[in-house]
Amino acid sequence: MLGARIIGNHLRLTSGLTVALTHHEKWDGSGYPAGLKGEKIPLVGRIISIADQYDALRAKRVYKNAFDHYTSYRILCGGDGRTEPSHFDPAVLRAFTDIGGQFEEIYAKLAE
Repeated sequence: MLGARIIGNHLRLTSGLTVALTHHEKWDGSGYPAGLKGEKIPLVGRIISIADQYDALRAKRVYKNAFDHYTSYRILCGGDGRTEPSHFDPAVLRAFTDIGGQFEEIYAKLAE
């Protein structure tokens, strides 16, 4: 919600506002801040949700080490008890599985 307040309501930032408000929503309705479910989540939010989760898994945090691509991919596609495939739009998850290798390449390139 803070990100949405920072972005504000400027017409040129509409997509950014939508992302800020919806990228933590989950396909099964268990997300936040509004508990949106399924196609009630804007497509851009559904897409960024997977990209954001992938980035969170790959990045080192104070509470966890970074996961490699294979582990991150496996968690997104198969679940680990915290992240589950049911959290993602099935069509977006399928697209991710189709191009998962490109995520690895892009992540490596941006890490340089």
